[in-house]
Amino acid sequence: MNDTQIISLDSVSFQLKDKHDFEWLRSLGEVFCVFDEQDSGNICFGIEKSGIKRFVKYAGAKTLEYSGQPEDAIARLKQSIPLYEKLKHPHLIKLINHFQVAEGYALEFDWFDGECLHSHWSFPPPQKYTHPDSPFFRFKQLPIEFRLVSLKCIFEFHVYVEKQNYVAIDFYDGSILYNFENNSTKICDIDFYKKKPFINTMGRLWGSSRFMSPEEFELDAEIDERTNVFNMGAIAFGLLGGELDRSILKWGAGQELYEVAMKAVEKDKKDRYSTVEEFYLAWASASKKYLS
Repeated sequence: MNDTQIISLDSVSFQLKDKHDFEWLRSLGEVFCVFDEQDSGNICFGIEKSGIKRFVKYAGAKTLEYSGQPEDAIARLKQSIPLYEKLKHPHLIKLINHFQVAEGYALEFDWFDGECLHSHWSFPPPQKYTHPDSPFFRFKQLPIEFRLVSLKCIFEFHVYVEKQNYVAIDFYDGSILYNFENNSTKICDIDFYKKKPFINTMGRLWGSSRFMSPEEFELDAEIDERTNVFNMGAIAFGLLGGELDRSILKWGAGQELYEVAMKAVEKDKKDRYSTVEEFYLAWASASKKYLS
C-alpha cells in the first residue's frame, strides 16, 4: 500500500511520506526544479523570480529517503548557517538568506548553473560511471587541464577552511557542482564541517566511504588537517584516477601528481602531508606543466 503524498508546485511534482504545506515557497518565485532524493532530510528547489534564480534548501518535510525525524533535520540545517557565513569563499555557493516557516526552516542561496558530479537520483551507479549523459562520466572525459583547474578550486577552498580552523566532514563528489559551459566549479553542502578540535564520537562518521580516511571510522579518533589531506587525495583519485582503485594504471595525470596523491591517502596519518596547504603546494608544483 502506497501512502505517499504527491506534491505539485508550478511545473514540478514530487513525493513525500506525509502532507506538507509549501505555499510559502510561491512568494519566492516559480519553482522550476526539485531535488527530493537526498537522505539528509532536506529537500531543495530551484526557483526563479524576475529572471533571477535561487536555490532553496529546506528541512521540515518527511522526505522519502530520510529515516530520521524532521526536527533533527531542521536542527542540522540551522547549525549549518554559521558555516556558510564563516567559510564564505568564491568557490563556495553563497548563502543570501535564511528564515523560519510554519513547519520548518529554509536557506536561500545564489543559483549556480552547474551539475552535481554525483547525481545519484538521475544516474545511480553503475550508470554514473558509464552513461554518456552522466555529469561524472562527462567530467571524466574532459581534458586533464580542465579537471586540474576544478581540483585547484576544491583544494584552494579547503586550504581556506583549514586556515579558519575547521575540518571538512562529508565532503565527496556529491558536494561538487560543475558548469560544462564555462568550466567553472562550486562547492555545495558543507553542512557537517566542524570547528577544530573535533573528535570522532560516532565510530563511522557521516560521509561517502569512497573518500573517507581510516580515522573517520574510528571511535575517539581526532579528525584534523591530515584527515582532510586524505580526503583531498581521495577526491583527486576520484576525478583523475580509478577512485578506490588507486593503481597508476587508472591514473591520468602523470607520475609526479600520482605520487603526491598517494602520499595524501596513506593509511597512517603521520605518513601524509601535515596540512592541506602543504599538500596543495606539492600538488601545485607537480601540476605546473599541465597548467602553464
